[in-house]
Order: sequence, then C-alpha cells, then structure tokens
Amino acid sequence: MGKLGIALDLGTSGFRGQAIDLDDGNKIISTAITTRHPMPGANVIDHLHFALEVGLETAHETVMHAVNRVIDNLRIDKNDVVRLAVCGNPIQLSLFMEIEIRDLAYAGKRKLELLGVVPPRRDAQIVNASDIRGLNLPTKVDILMPPAVRHEIGADALAMMIQARALEKDEIAIVTDYGTNNEMSLIVEGEVYTGSTAAGPALEGQQIEDGLLALPGAISDVVYEDGGLRCSILDQDMFPQMGDRVDPESGKVLDEGELEAVGITGTGVVALISQGLKAGLIALPKINMSDGEIKLCNGVKFTNHDVEEAGKAIGAVRAGHVTLCQAAGIEMSQIETAYMSGASGTYVDALKAQQIGMVPAGVKRIYQVGNTSLAMSRDMVASEDALWDMQKMANELRQTHIMFAESKVFAKVYILELSYWTEGMPWKTYQQFLKKYGFPPTQEVSEIPQVIKTVQRDIPDLGVMGLKVIPDIGERKKMLFEGCIGCGKCIEKCPEEALVQEEEDDSIVIDLALCDGVACMRCERACSEEVFDLIKLLTSEVKVR
Repeated sequence: MGKLGIALDLGTSGFRGQAIDLDDGNKIISTAITTRHPMPGANVIDHLHFALEVGLETAHETVMHAVNRVIDNLRIDKNDVVRLAVCGNPIQLSLFMEIEIRDLAYAGKRKLELLGVVPPRRDAQIVNASDIRGLNLPTKVDILMPPAVRHEIGADALAMMIQARALEKDEIAIVTDYGTNNEMSLIVEGEVYTGSTAAGPALEGQQIEDGLLALPGAISDVVYEDGGLRCSILDQDMFPQMGDRVDPESGKVLDEGELEAVGITGTGVVALISQGLKAGLIALPKINMSDGEIKLCNGVKFTNHDVEEAGKAIGAVRAGHVTLCQAAGIEMSQIETAYMSGASGTYVDALKAQQIGMVPAGVKRIYQVGNTSLAMSRDMVASEDALWDMQKMANELRQTHIMFAESKVFAKVYILELSYWTEGMPWKTYQQFLKKYGFPPTQEVSEIPQVIKTVQRDIPDLGVMGLKVIPDIGERKKMLFEGCIGCGKCIEKCPEEALVQEEEDDSIVIDLALCDGVACMRCERACSEEVFDLIKLLTSEVKVR
C-alpha cells in the first residue's frame, strides 16, 4: 500500500479514528471507535479535574494508551503512515500534546500569575511524531494540530462551523454539537456568540442505566404506535433497522423486528422522552408506570433516574441557547436555521428533539451534519491547506464567548430547567419566570421545519475494511492498600462497577475508563479503615492486562 494518513477525533465521550489512502483519492480504509473516554469522569470538567489531580504526565499517558489502541485497530501498516491530523476541544488536544492545562482550569489573569502559569500558544502547527511522547508511530510522521480561537473555543467548535458551512450564509443560525460537552455557536450578522456546557453524557447514552454510545445494537429511535413502542436499532454498519414493538408496561412483544437491542443510545433517549411525554407514559418528573419503568425491546428498560439524567442534559442545551440569544440581543424566534452535529445530532429524530426543547421551536430549517470534528481531521489529512484555513478563520473570527459557568443568565435559566424536568414545574410558570427575568421567551413548536440530513451516519464512510469497536479502552491499574481488611465496601459503593478485588491478596484493580473520577470518590469514603486512596490507585505503576 502507498502513503497513508490517519484522522483522529478526540471526543469527550470517546475517540474515533480513520485510516485514509492518500495515494488513492483519499479513500477511507477503515474506522475504529471506542465505547468510552479513557479517562475517569463523565464530562470534560471531570477529565480536567483528573489531569490536575494526578498530573499532566499521567493524564497524557492515559490518553496515549487509548490513541495507540485506536491506531492499532485501524488494521494498517504503521510504517506507511506519513500524516496524522487530530481534532477535539482544547483540553483533549492539550493532553495529547502534553502541554500546560492549568490555564484551561482557572479563570482570571491574576490567578494564573499567582500560580506561575504561562498559557501556551494554541495556534495551528505541524510537529513530528517523535515530539508526542508515547505515540506509537514512525518518527517521520507529521502530526497536524489545529488552532483554537481562545482557550474556550477550540478546534472542535471551529470544525463545527466550517463543516456546517454556517458562516457562508446570510441568516441567523445556531450550530450545536450535541454530546457530553455541548459546544454551540449563534451567528448573527457575522458576529459569532459561542458557549460550551458540560451537559453530561446522557445525550450520548451514558449514565443511563441501560445506555451506551451509538454502537451496533443500540436503540437509536423510538416511535409510539398502536399502544406500543417500536424501536429502531443500529446494525453493524451503523444504519438503523427495525426492532420489536413492545408493550411499555409489561415489555411483551407485540410485533417482532429484525434486530435485537443491547441498550439505548442518546438519540433513543431523546425519542423516548418525546414519545413518552406525548403519549402520557411520562408525566414529569416521573414515569407514569406502576413500577416507574418503561419497558423497551429485549429487556432494555428506562427508569425515573434516566428521565432525570436526560432532563438535566436537555435543560443545559436549552439554557445555553437562551443565554446566547440574550447576549446577542435577539429573540429565540428570530433564529432561522439550526445545525445539529455529532453522533447524537445525526441519529436523533430532529423533530422529536425540537419537541422537547433541544432545537429552537421557531426555526425554518434543521441540518444534520454528522461528526464535524472527524470530518475536519479528514480534510486536514487530505490537504494541509485545511489546517492553515482553520488558522485564518481563527484569526478573523468576530466572536464573543460566553462563559456559562460565570453567566447569571445561564444559571437562572438552568435552575428553571431543573425545576421543569426534575420537580415538574408547569411550563406556563417556566415562561412567566423568563418574562420576569427579561430573558428571551421559548416557544412551543407551531410549524414543522424542513429537515435536511447531509449524512445518514455520523461517520458517513466506514471504509473498505469497515468498523472496529473497542469496548475495553481503559487502562487497568492495581494496588494493595496497607491495612485493607478485604471487606469490599469500596467495590459495593462504586456506581460504575469500575473496581474488582483480587482474591489472592485483596489488592484492588480499577478500570480508569469506567471510573467516575475524583468528582465521585464514593470508594474512598466507603473505606472503614480509611486506607483507600483513589489518587494513588489511579496513578499506580502496576498495570493489569
């Protein structure tokens, strides 16, 4: 084979890679994806917190372990690789490059000065593979690193706007990358208002009891018909196929489908909430069933806890949209076009998403544009000009970034969202509060917008060798804590089943990708002998295969 390139998307919920034949019209050879992010935690803030606690060196090694696994699963001869392009948010790219991250964690110039932090330049650059410690590629390989506008607006946000071509049109538009870390951009008369909210992983099927990422076997859509719920399930090529239609109370199969489900992904969650609210299966904040569960096909269930987790994520999206409109001085009703990117934004039924508030109610058009971060990486692999075009855009972009974490508007609206989703606040009351605060009102959908799917999958072409899914992406580390009595309380309290105990010596093994990270710490608090130390376990040099 001739010269090869690799495109990488370092996403908040997982990594995706593609091998590309540069001598054959940039033909895609293969695709590999992980089912989780390799670092502990459920969102980008957790990942940053983990890196600060354990140190940049350890966090970088965790990321590189996963990157190398993705590259290995592309099933190519690495000696033929000449170029690798990476896209992602500033935190993921900084960990990949092993450069300063504290400027991403702390707000305020004075705070950074007191810490002695010198923010690195995050401009477009090309480095050698030998400059990336631990990267298992020949040293001659060029690594293309895209720019950030500022540390808040990374390559993934630039990719979202470029791939959607949103800046090329004369319209008021909103571009949203739906996922664990929702990036969004509101475009008004050439000015771009940006924000990012760690909505949580529910929109990608994680922290949902029977949830999983968009993978083969995942329920990606749900329709309520004739008293039953019909599920659509992703096949091995990531296309939705018909699953069973079941009774939501008992789970009894009413009509058999073509595929079996193994779980539900974020788009299925969105569809189920939309259909559940419409059919009366859900009466916020609870599921309107005797046992508090909605039964789906093949034993997959949806619980009250799942409604709460999904509501928090959906609420964060809508609160972000309201906040950007307030900053731009426009009404929500003035937004003409919505662009949806990411796996969730691609597979979701756009109209169902709009019904529950994830898309502004008054838009005339909705475009579903796929995984823009991976698409941008492919463009850079195909031509270095795409890298420098991104830098030019970053230099020229007229932008205003809204830090949602510091925004009083976002805080007030998100409290209303939590009240609506988790406490059952009436919609009329929600609107009255918005009016009282002087914020742009949200609407109910009155006209059905035009939906344009520019791709059928978030990764349109899986390549001639197809898709490889990597379920076990996390490093596993081991430690024997002196004074441990082997009671197993740490294991019992772990909500993600990330811990196991070795029978022969009571040592603890942790799967980093399953761990909720330092934001959880239930394992450490559960230890009656007070000898469990999560940070020591996470940084243990003893690795388990």
